[in-house]
Amino acid sequence: MASRAPTPPPPPHLRLHAASLFSPRLPLPHPRCRSGRSRLLSALPSPSPSPSPPSRSQRVSTVPPLDREPGPSPEQQPPPRDPVLAAEIARLSAARARLRAARTLDDKLRALDAEPRVAAFFGDGPTSGVLGGLEAREVLLLKCLVAAGQEHVLGEELDWSAGGHHDHHRNGAGGGSALREALYSLSCLVGKWSSEGVAGGETGSGEMELLRRLLKFLDDIEEFYDCIGGIIGYQIMALELLSASKDHMHRPSKDKFVDFHVPGGLNLLEDTEYASQAALWGIEGLPELGEIYPIGGAGDRLGLVDSDTGESLPAALLPYCGRSLLEGLIRDLQAREFLHFKIFTNQCITPVAIMTSSVKNNHEHIIAICERLDWFGRGRENFRLFEQPLVPVVNAQDGKWLISKSLFPVGKPGGHGAIWKLAYDRGIFQWLHGCGRKGATVRQVSNVVAATDLTLMALAGVGLRCNKKLGFASCERRPGATEGVNVLIEKQNLDGLWSYGITCIEYTEFEKYGIPEPTVINGSSQVSYPANTNILYVDLQAIEEVGSRNNASCLPGMVLNLKKAISYVDHLGFECSATGGRIECTMQNIADNFMNTYNYRCSKGIESELDTFIVYNERKRVTSSAKRKLKSEDRSLHQTPEGSLLDIMRNAHDLLSSCRIEVPMVKDNSEYLCSGPPFLVFLHPALGPFWDIIRQKFIGGSVSKGSELQVEVAEFLWKDVELDGSLIILADNIMGSTKRNENGEEILHYGARCGRCRLQSVKIVNEGINWISPSNVYWKHDVERSESVKIILHGNAEFEAKDVVLKGNHIFEVPDGHRMSIVQDRAGFVVKLDPISEEMMDSGTWYWKYTVDGIHVKLNMVEL
Repeated sequence: MASRAPTPPPPPHLRLHAASLFSPRLPLPHPRCRSGRSRLLSALPSPSPSPSPPSRSQRVSTVPPLDREPGPSPEQQPPPRDPVLAAEIARLSAARARLRAARTLDDKLRALDAEPRVAAFFGDGPTSGVLGGLEAREVLLLKCLVAAGQEHVLGEELDWSAGGHHDHHRNGAGGGSALREALYSLSCLVGKWSSEGVAGGETGSGEMELLRRLLKFLDDIEEFYDCIGGIIGYQIMALELLSASKDHMHRPSKDKFVDFHVPGGLNLLEDTEYASQAALWGIEGLPELGEIYPIGGAGDRLGLVDSDTGESLPAALLPYCGRSLLEGLIRDLQAREFLHFKIFTNQCITPVAIMTSSVKNNHEHIIAICERLDWFGRGRENFRLFEQPLVPVVNAQDGKWLISKSLFPVGKPGGHGAIWKLAYDRGIFQWLHGCGRKGATVRQVSNVVAATDLTLMALAGVGLRCNKKLGFASCERRPGATEGVNVLIEKQNLDGLWSYGITCIEYTEFEKYGIPEPTVINGSSQVSYPANTNILYVDLQAIEEVGSRNNASCLPGMVLNLKKAISYVDHLGFECSATGGRIECTMQNIADNFMNTYNYRCSKGIESELDTFIVYNERKRVTSSAKRKLKSEDRSLHQTPEGSLLDIMRNAHDLLSSCRIEVPMVKDNSEYLCSGPPFLVFLHPALGPFWDIIRQKFIGGSVSKGSELQVEVAEFLWKDVELDGSLIILADNIMGSTKRNENGEEILHYGARCGRCRLQSVKIVNEGINWISPSNVYWKHDVERSESVKIILHGNAEFEAKDVVLKGNHIFEVPDGHRMSIVQDRAGFVVKLDPISEEMMDSGTWYWKYTVDGIHVKLNMVEL
């Protein structure tokens, strides 16, 4: 970024101070000029300033102290390198330069033919003799593969039974030309792929399919990594990262001096007034927001398989709390849209972009879920799915690509950082702009608590109102967690200018940068860098500009993670494991492109002026992931479905306790391994999702230990209810009803013909869950019940119970268009069922009216 002239520092009440992990507020922006609903929020009060103690930072210098005598600094000396890797990097770099200089496809092929490896492998004659049946682009891909030093992928043991000519070479006359002969035999059949096809039993059909897959694999790499030189550029980068890891050094930096500081930002727990204001900005700005989900990961650690077929399944299909993780993401989004509708009385449908991958048929599975659920009542046109390419896994010793068998490299997704370039290449940004979107919120599928309370909307609200380019939602860091950290980075550049920005350091880079583990002293955490949670706000125009670049900056945070063994199946069908890795990009390090540059060193509080920002909340309201399967020997629930379920229950305890409802405490995770959770409470997010709203729907009462409460309805009232057992409330129309559009799709219309339920002064007692049943899987919400009270609302049905005791097992099923009421009598209770009048079919006999009072949403019950 270009430098700018010095400016006087803003007044103290408009500056941030990195005082601790939870730092004070962001500066308030000038209100935008908006019409309609904008004016409703334009007069929201500003939070009052408060002093903060001096900041603390942790420094990492890549050079000697500035007052040291000048001399060669470490970054001026090239790090020692493995000579073999260094020679290979030099050879590949020269080949890449020649390819980049070639203007046409023919020029590129000639440049590749001049490579000794290519000539030795394919022969130095014209390509028509061996690869003549392939398209020129396909020939280019195979020659790039060989030029990159990966000819072993094409195999040496192939036996395609191509006839006597092939056998003649195999028996010694041709020596190493057996593979070339096989390729020649195969290439003669390539032209039949699209016209005649090949019968399943025809000789060579299996190899043909493998070659077709290989060409697709190579084409994806060549296209996606074109910004660094395609296949050859990928291999150069892999070898450079591998060389750096072998030397235990990072490559030289252009910066003279680097400091890392604990970043300051808005603390949603401490600055509650500004938190409420920011969240309202986010709800108000929902029509300007898109949603982006990177869900192409394999999720190998979950070990998820189809019980019928044994097929390995991706993480998005994990059946969590009664639904897939993907369904949970859309459920959270629709709750925010419902809140926008209730406040501003207009419906907005947020466009959703989903990055998938081919691993474990991820792409097909995601489409299948969407189609099965009629695209969640949102319409197919409000989704864009784009498939992430797989990348080769390289051996940690020599950088060779791992293969399962000939023509079959081991491929894995290249990290969620691929999302920005891929979104640009696939027109996703253009689509979002066409939908009128300015920014987007980003979250991962495995984080089941990211939408709790205010976090997401406060993050988006600050990003939109303050015209920021990128924002992080963060929290305290857990010792030993495999997660990155957010830092405020301060650099002095070679030209003497100073650059600042909030970014992320991945856990794989901690040793390199000297990032310490957080420690606990006297029961409280020592000041430490906060956790990176991969919950982001992004400005679409700024991100698109980076994604469109034709250099490595569009692939942020490239790392070669060699800390995990790679498992794969070899050509004999045996499970293999090797130390290796693939280049992974990290989506959050796109922030490195948004540094702000000054010609002076800034004082504390620079965060208020930056294009990047951060908001903080309590950890269990920001991140708790279901990433790995709990093993029998485990004593930690971290990143397991069981551990994240307990965090959901802890949040439920905090919420209901603040509603003056008595709820048992959720003890340490270790108790779960012995006895399970103390209760199960699942509340549909459309009840809020902001806790201030839910507190107006839940007032008083108790939930006894061992009880179960599930509420799947948005128009709901709980007042002085005592629950000892199981209460399950299910509605067909939780937030509204569907109508067919002109394309024949069922589209959800918020607020129309909702189900409704009111419970006042009700006592519910039953046997509830059989907690000793061995079949219970609590995180799936798959439990055995002895008794329960179940209320089922069809269509716009309504249920009301008041001043009544419900003992034992009951099912109250209310048909569409009817209202059921339960009243006490001497024998117990009586059930009354009445039709809803025609004029109240859409609105119901009562509803919650939402209004903004200052910086809070107030609810008033309207009786009709």
